[in-house]
Amino acid sequence: MKNYKFILSGGGTGGHIYPAIAIANELKVHYPDCEILFVGAKDKMEMQKVPQAGYPIKGLWISGLQRKLTLQNLMFPVKVIDSLLKSFRIIRSFQPDVVIGTGGFASGPLLKVAAMMNIPIVVQEQNSYPGITNKILSKKASVICVAYENLERFFPKDKIKITGNPVREDLISIESKKWDALTYFTLDATQKTLLVLGGSLGSRRINQLIAKEIDFITSQNIQVIWQCGKLYFEEYIHFARPNVKVVSFIDRMDLVYAAADFIISRAGASSVSELCLVGKPVIFIPSPNVAEDHQTKNAKAIEDKKGAVLLKENELDEKFEAVFSNLVNDEIKQNELGSQILKLAKPNATIDIVKEISKLLKK
Repeated sequence: MKNYKFILSGGGTGGHIYPAIAIANELKVHYPDCEILFVGAKDKMEMQKVPQAGYPIKGLWISGLQRKLTLQNLMFPVKVIDSLLKSFRIIRSFQPDVVIGTGGFASGPLLKVAAMMNIPIVVQEQNSYPGITNKILSKKASVICVAYENLERFFPKDKIKITGNPVREDLISIESKKWDALTYFTLDATQKTLLVLGGSLGSRRINQLIAKEIDFITSQNIQVIWQCGKLYFEEYIHFARPNVKVVSFIDRMDLVYAAADFIISRAGASSVSELCLVGKPVIFIPSPNVAEDHQTKNAKAIEDKKGAVLLKENELDEKFEAVFSNLVNDEIKQNELGSQILKLAKPNATIDIVKEISKLLKK
Protein backbone atom coordinates (compact mmCIF):
# COMPACT_ATOMS: atom_id res chain seq x y z
CA MET A 1 0.00 0.00 0.00
CA LYS A 2 1.24 3.48 -0.81
CA ASN A 3 2.48 5.58 2.08
CA TYR A 4 -0.23 8.25 1.87
CA LYS A 5 0.25 11.79 3.17
CA PHE A 6 -2.46 14.04 4.57
CA ILE A 7 -2.53 17.65 5.72
CA LEU A 8 -5.29 18.71 8.10
CA SER A 9 -6.04 22.33 8.89
CA GLY A 10 -8.48 23.65 11.45
CA GLY A 11 -8.28 25.68 14.59
CA GLY A 12 -8.95 28.78 16.59
CA THR A 13 -11.36 26.93 18.91
CA GLY A 14 -11.83 23.37 20.10
CA GLY A 15 -14.78 23.13 17.70
CA HIS A 16 -12.38 23.13 14.76
CA ILE A 17 -9.42 21.35 16.38
CA TYR A 18 -11.03 18.25 17.87
CA PRO A 19 -12.84 17.21 14.67
CA ALA A 20 -9.54 17.48 12.81
CA ILE A 21 -7.78 15.33 15.41
CA ALA A 22 -10.61 12.77 15.27
CA ILE A 23 -10.24 12.56 11.46
CA ALA A 24 -6.46 12.18 11.81
CA ASN A 25 -6.90 9.34 14.31
CA GLU A 26 -9.30 7.54 11.98
CA LEU A 27 -6.94 8.00 9.01
CA LYS A 28 -4.26 6.30 11.12
CA VAL A 29 -6.62 3.35 11.68
CA HIS A 30 -7.24 2.98 7.93
CA TYR A 31 -3.69 3.80 6.84
CA PRO A 32 -1.30 2.90 9.69
CA ASP A 33 1.77 3.99 7.72
CA CYS A 34 0.37 7.33 6.55
CA GLU A 35 2.06 10.65 7.34
CA ILE A 36 -0.06 13.41 8.84
CA LEU A 37 0.77 17.09 9.20
CA PHE A 38 -1.41 19.78 10.77
CA VAL A 39 -1.39 23.44 9.81
CA GLY A 40 -2.86 26.02 12.19
CA ALA A 41 -2.75 29.67 13.15
CA LYS A 42 0.46 30.57 15.00
CA ASP A 43 -0.97 32.01 18.19
CA LYS A 44 -4.08 29.83 18.57
CA MET A 45 -4.82 26.85 20.81
CA GLU A 46 -4.15 24.25 18.10
CA MET A 47 -0.42 24.91 18.52
CA GLN A 48 -0.70 23.20 21.94
CA LYS A 49 -3.61 20.78 21.47
CA VAL A 50 -2.36 19.11 18.26
CA PRO A 51 1.11 18.18 19.59
CA GLN A 52 -0.58 16.88 22.76
CA ALA A 53 -2.55 14.53 20.47
CA GLY A 54 0.71 13.30 18.96
CA TYR A 55 0.82 15.14 15.62
CA PRO A 56 3.26 17.70 14.18
CA ILE A 57 1.91 21.14 13.34
CA LYS A 58 3.13 24.19 11.43
CA GLY A 59 1.77 27.65 12.12
CA LEU A 60 0.63 30.35 9.72
CA TRP A 61 0.61 34.09 10.53
CA ILE A 62 -3.13 34.54 10.08
CA SER A 63 -6.11 35.82 12.03
CA GLY A 64 -9.69 36.86 11.38
CA LEU A 65 -11.00 40.30 10.60
CA GLN A 66 -12.19 42.38 13.56
CA ARG A 67 -15.57 44.11 13.46
CA LYS A 68 -14.00 47.54 13.90
CA LEU A 69 -11.04 49.34 12.40
CA THR A 70 -7.90 48.08 14.13
CA LEU A 71 -4.20 47.70 13.39
CA GLN A 72 -4.87 43.96 13.16
CA ASN A 73 -7.34 44.60 10.31
CA LEU A 74 -4.82 46.80 8.50
CA MET A 75 -2.33 43.93 8.71
CA PHE A 76 -4.84 41.38 7.39
CA PRO A 77 -3.83 41.59 3.68
CA VAL A 78 -0.16 41.19 4.64
CA LYS A 79 -1.01 38.16 6.79
CA VAL A 80 -3.01 36.58 3.96
CA ILE A 81 -0.15 36.95 1.47
CA ASP A 82 2.37 35.62 4.00
CA SER A 83 0.09 32.64 4.79
CA LEU A 84 -0.47 31.84 1.11
CA LEU A 85 3.29 31.82 0.48
CA LYS A 86 4.00 29.68 3.53
CA SER A 87 1.16 27.30 2.59
CA PHE A 88 2.73 26.89 -0.84
CA ARG A 89 6.09 26.03 0.74
CA ILE A 90 4.50 23.56 3.17
CA ILE A 91 2.52 21.77 0.46
CA ARG A 92 5.42 21.66 -1.98
CA SER A 93 7.68 20.18 0.71
CA PHE A 94 5.19 17.69 2.22
CA GLN A 95 3.51 16.59 -1.04
CA PRO A 96 0.11 15.57 0.44
CA ASP A 97 -2.31 13.28 -1.37
CA VAL A 98 -5.35 15.03 0.17
CA VAL A 99 -5.77 18.23 2.18
CA ILE A 100 -8.63 18.39 4.71
CA GLY A 101 -10.01 21.60 6.25
CA THR A 102 -12.25 21.68 9.33
CA GLY A 103 -12.59 25.46 9.53
CA GLY A 104 -10.70 28.24 11.26
CA PHE A 105 -8.42 30.99 9.99
CA ALA A 106 -5.57 28.80 8.75
CA SER A 107 -7.68 26.48 6.62
CA GLY A 108 -8.52 29.25 4.13
CA PRO A 109 -5.03 29.98 2.73
CA LEU A 110 -3.92 26.35 2.96
CA LEU A 111 -6.88 24.86 1.09
CA LYS A 112 -6.81 27.70 -1.44
CA VAL A 113 -3.19 26.89 -2.31
CA ALA A 114 -3.88 23.13 -2.37
CA ALA A 115 -6.68 23.66 -4.88
CA MET A 116 -4.41 25.85 -7.04
CA MET A 117 -1.88 23.00 -7.01
CA ASN A 118 -4.59 20.50 -8.10
CA ILE A 119 -4.47 18.54 -4.85
CA PRO A 120 -7.87 17.12 -3.80
CA ILE A 121 -9.37 19.07 -0.92
CA VAL A 122 -12.07 18.01 1.54
CA VAL A 123 -14.08 20.63 3.40
CA GLN A 124 -15.70 19.56 6.66
CA GLU A 125 -18.45 22.03 7.59
CA GLN A 126 -19.67 21.59 11.16
CA ASN A 127 -22.41 24.23 11.32
CA SER A 128 -25.91 24.56 9.94
CA TYR A 129 -24.86 27.94 8.52
CA PRO A 130 -21.41 27.92 6.89
CA GLY A 131 -18.81 30.62 7.39
CA ILE A 132 -17.50 32.67 4.48
CA THR A 133 -14.21 30.70 4.26
CA ASN A 134 -15.92 27.39 3.56
CA LYS A 135 -18.38 29.02 1.16
CA ILE A 136 -15.44 30.26 -0.91
CA LEU A 137 -13.49 27.00 -0.65
CA SER A 138 -16.51 24.89 -1.61
CA LYS A 139 -16.18 25.89 -5.26
CA LYS A 140 -12.81 24.10 -5.47
CA ALA A 141 -13.52 21.27 -3.02
CA SER A 142 -13.70 17.68 -4.18
CA VAL A 143 -16.06 16.73 -1.32
CA ILE A 144 -17.92 18.74 1.32
CA CYS A 145 -18.80 16.74 4.43
CA VAL A 146 -21.64 18.36 6.39
CA ALA A 147 -23.58 17.72 9.58
CA TYR A 148 -26.89 19.35 8.66
CA GLU A 149 -29.43 19.01 5.87
CA ASN A 150 -30.41 21.73 3.39
CA LEU A 151 -26.95 23.19 2.78
CA GLU A 152 -27.48 23.20 -0.99
CA ARG A 153 -28.18 26.93 -0.55
CA PHE A 154 -24.49 27.44 0.14
CA PHE A 155 -22.59 24.58 -1.48
CA PRO A 156 -22.65 22.75 -4.84
CA LYS A 157 -25.24 20.02 -4.35
CA ASP A 158 -23.24 17.29 -6.09
CA LYS A 159 -20.30 17.72 -3.69
CA ILE A 160 -22.28 17.48 -0.43
CA LYS A 161 -22.11 14.36 1.75
CA ILE A 162 -24.11 14.32 4.99
CA THR A 163 -21.75 12.60 7.40
CA GLY A 164 -22.22 14.38 10.72
CA ASN A 165 -19.43 15.91 12.78
CA PRO A 166 -16.48 13.92 14.11
CA VAL A 167 -16.67 13.42 17.88
CA ARG A 168 -14.58 11.78 20.59
CA GLU A 169 -14.92 7.99 20.31
CA ASP A 170 -15.18 7.61 24.09
CA LEU A 171 -18.59 9.36 24.04
CA ILE A 172 -20.31 6.64 22.05
CA SER A 173 -21.10 4.49 25.13
CA ILE A 174 -21.12 6.48 28.37
CA GLU A 175 -24.02 4.69 30.10
CA SER A 176 -21.69 2.20 31.81
CA LYS A 177 -19.49 4.98 33.23
CA LYS A 178 -22.00 6.61 35.62
CA TRP A 179 -20.49 5.30 38.87
CA ASP A 180 -16.93 5.96 37.73
CA ALA A 181 -18.02 9.51 36.90
CA LEU A 182 -19.62 10.14 40.30
CA THR A 183 -16.41 8.96 41.99
CA TYR A 184 -14.12 10.93 39.68
CA PHE A 185 -15.95 14.22 40.36
CA THR A 186 -16.73 13.36 44.03
CA LEU A 187 -20.46 13.77 43.46
CA ASP A 188 -23.41 12.77 45.66
CA ALA A 189 -25.25 9.81 44.08
CA THR A 190 -28.53 10.90 45.71
CA GLN A 191 -28.58 14.23 43.86
CA LYS A 192 -29.16 15.11 40.23
CA THR A 193 -26.25 16.77 38.44
CA LEU A 194 -26.27 19.87 36.21
CA LEU A 195 -23.34 20.24 33.82
CA VAL A 196 -22.60 23.78 32.63
CA LEU A 197 -20.45 24.14 29.50
CA GLY A 198 -19.28 27.44 28.04
CA GLY A 199 -17.16 26.06 25.20
CA SER A 200 -13.41 25.51 25.22
CA LEU A 201 -12.66 29.16 26.09
CA GLY A 202 -15.56 29.72 28.49
CA SER A 203 -18.60 31.98 28.18
CA ARG A 204 -18.87 35.24 30.10
CA ARG A 205 -22.67 35.40 29.78
CA ILE A 206 -23.27 31.82 30.92
CA ASN A 207 -20.85 32.37 33.82
CA GLN A 208 -22.77 35.49 34.83
CA LEU A 209 -26.03 33.53 34.67
CA ILE A 210 -24.78 30.67 36.84
CA ALA A 211 -23.23 33.06 39.37
CA LYS A 212 -26.58 34.81 39.69
CA GLU A 213 -28.67 31.62 39.81
CA ILE A 214 -26.41 29.19 41.72
CA ASP A 215 -28.43 29.35 44.93
CA PHE A 216 -31.67 28.85 43.01
CA ILE A 217 -30.21 25.84 41.19
CA THR A 218 -28.77 24.12 44.26
CA SER A 219 -31.97 24.77 46.26
CA GLN A 220 -33.64 22.19 44.00
CA ASN A 221 -31.38 19.40 45.32
CA ILE A 222 -29.11 19.73 42.29
CA GLN A 223 -25.32 19.65 42.32
CA VAL A 224 -23.31 21.45 39.63
CA ILE A 225 -20.20 20.88 37.54
CA TRP A 226 -19.43 24.33 36.16
CA GLN A 227 -16.82 24.59 33.40
CA CYS A 228 -16.18 28.33 33.43
CA GLY A 229 -13.12 28.46 31.12
CA LYS A 230 -9.53 29.34 32.03
CA LEU A 231 -10.09 33.04 31.26
CA TYR A 232 -12.74 33.23 33.99
CA PHE A 233 -11.53 30.65 36.53
CA GLU A 234 -10.06 33.11 39.04
CA GLU A 235 -13.22 35.21 38.85
CA TYR A 236 -15.59 32.34 39.69
CA ILE A 237 -13.60 29.80 41.75
CA HIS A 238 -14.95 31.35 44.97
CA PHE A 239 -18.38 29.87 44.12
CA ALA A 240 -16.95 26.35 44.64
CA ARG A 241 -18.41 24.28 47.46
CA PRO A 242 -19.04 20.54 48.00
CA ASN A 243 -22.06 20.56 45.68
CA VAL A 244 -20.62 23.06 43.15
CA LYS A 245 -17.48 22.01 41.27
CA VAL A 246 -15.91 24.98 39.45
CA VAL A 247 -13.33 23.94 36.82
CA SER A 248 -11.52 25.79 34.05
CA PHE A 249 -11.32 22.86 31.63
CA ILE A 250 -12.55 19.26 31.56
CA ASP A 251 -10.19 16.56 30.34
CA ARG A 252 -12.58 13.62 30.82
CA MET A 253 -15.59 14.64 28.78
CA ASP A 254 -16.82 11.04 28.71
CA LEU A 255 -17.07 10.99 32.51
CA VAL A 256 -18.59 14.44 32.87
CA TYR A 257 -21.31 13.60 30.34
CA ALA A 258 -21.93 10.29 32.14
CA ALA A 259 -22.33 12.16 35.43
CA ALA A 260 -24.75 14.76 34.06
CA ASP A 261 -28.53 14.57 34.29
CA PHE A 262 -29.07 18.02 32.73
CA ILE A 263 -26.78 20.15 30.60
CA ILE A 264 -26.56 23.87 29.88
CA SER A 265 -24.34 24.55 26.88
CA ARG A 266 -23.32 26.88 24.11
CA ALA A 267 -24.33 25.62 20.66
CA GLY A 268 -21.06 25.34 18.80
CA ALA A 269 -21.15 22.61 16.18
CA SER A 270 -18.91 20.14 18.01
CA SER A 271 -20.80 20.62 21.27
CA VAL A 272 -24.12 20.01 19.53
CA SER A 273 -22.82 16.84 17.85
CA GLU A 274 -21.45 15.51 21.14
CA LEU A 275 -24.69 16.26 22.96
CA CYS A 276 -26.69 14.39 20.32
CA LEU A 277 -24.59 11.31 21.09
CA VAL A 278 -24.90 11.81 24.85
CA GLY A 279 -28.71 11.92 24.76
CA LYS A 280 -29.35 14.04 27.88
CA PRO A 281 -31.79 16.97 28.36
CA VAL A 282 -30.07 20.14 27.15
CA ILE A 283 -30.72 23.86 27.42
CA PHE A 284 -28.81 25.58 24.63
CA ILE A 285 -27.74 29.19 25.20
CA PRO A 286 -26.15 30.10 21.85
CA SER A 287 -23.55 32.82 21.58
CA PRO A 288 -24.88 35.74 19.52
CA ASN A 289 -21.31 36.96 18.92
CA VAL A 290 -20.26 34.47 16.25
CA ALA A 291 -20.21 34.67 12.46
CA GLU A 292 -23.66 34.63 10.87
CA ASP A 293 -25.20 33.82 14.31
CA HIS A 294 -24.55 30.16 13.45
CA GLN A 295 -24.88 28.93 17.05
CA THR A 296 -28.51 30.05 17.19
CA LYS A 297 -29.14 28.27 13.89
CA ASN A 298 -27.45 25.10 15.21
CA ALA A 299 -29.60 25.13 18.35
CA LYS A 300 -32.78 25.93 16.42
CA ALA A 301 -32.20 22.92 14.17
CA ILE A 302 -32.24 20.70 17.29
CA GLU A 303 -35.14 22.52 18.96
CA ASP A 304 -37.22 22.15 15.78
CA LYS A 305 -36.86 18.36 16.14
CA LYS A 306 -37.97 18.64 19.80
CA GLY A 307 -34.49 17.59 20.92
CA ALA A 308 -33.51 20.54 23.15
CA VAL A 309 -34.61 23.79 24.78
CA LEU A 310 -33.31 27.02 23.24
CA LEU A 311 -32.87 30.11 25.39
CA LYS A 312 -31.42 33.28 23.87
CA GLU A 313 -29.09 35.44 25.93
CA ASN A 314 -31.56 38.33 25.97
CA GLU A 315 -34.21 36.01 27.49
CA LEU A 316 -32.14 34.67 30.39
CA ASP A 317 -33.09 37.14 33.11
CA GLU A 318 -36.78 36.83 32.31
CA LYS A 319 -37.15 33.13 31.52
CA PHE A 320 -34.31 31.04 32.96
CA GLU A 321 -35.77 30.12 36.35
CA ALA A 322 -39.15 29.09 34.92
CA VAL A 323 -37.62 27.09 32.05
CA PHE A 324 -35.11 25.35 34.34
CA SER A 325 -37.73 24.50 37.00
CA ASN A 326 -40.10 23.11 34.40
CA LEU A 327 -37.36 20.88 33.02
CA VAL A 328 -35.97 19.48 36.27
CA ASN A 329 -39.44 18.77 37.65
CA ASP A 330 -40.85 17.09 34.53
CA GLU A 331 -39.44 13.59 33.94
CA ILE A 332 -41.61 13.09 30.85
CA LYS A 333 -40.09 16.22 29.29
CA GLN A 334 -36.58 15.06 30.25
CA ASN A 335 -37.08 11.65 28.65
CA GLU A 336 -38.58 13.18 25.50
CA LEU A 337 -35.71 15.62 25.02
CA GLY A 338 -33.12 12.90 25.66
CA SER A 339 -34.66 10.43 23.22
CA GLN A 340 -35.27 13.03 20.48
CA ILE A 341 -31.74 14.48 20.53
CA LEU A 342 -30.31 10.95 20.51
CA LYS A 343 -32.15 10.28 17.23
CA LEU A 344 -30.09 13.07 15.62
CA ALA A 345 -26.73 11.51 16.56
CA LYS A 346 -24.34 10.30 13.86
CA PRO A 347 -21.89 8.03 15.70
CA ASN A 348 -20.16 6.92 12.48
CA ALA A 349 -19.37 10.45 11.27
CA THR A 350 -15.59 10.16 11.46
CA ILE A 351 -15.57 6.80 9.67
CA ASP A 352 -17.85 8.16 6.95
CA ILE A 353 -15.62 11.20 6.41
CA VAL A 354 -12.54 8.97 6.06
CA LYS A 355 -14.45 6.83 3.54
CA GLU A 356 -14.98 9.96 1.43
CA ILE A 357 -11.27 10.77 1.69
CA SER A 358 -10.43 7.18 0.68
CA LYS A 359 -12.52 7.52 -2.47
CA LEU A 360 -10.35 10.44 -3.55
CA LEU A 361 -7.20 8.33 -3.16
CA LYS A 362 -8.55 5.79 -5.63
CA LYS A 363 -9.25 8.32 -8.36
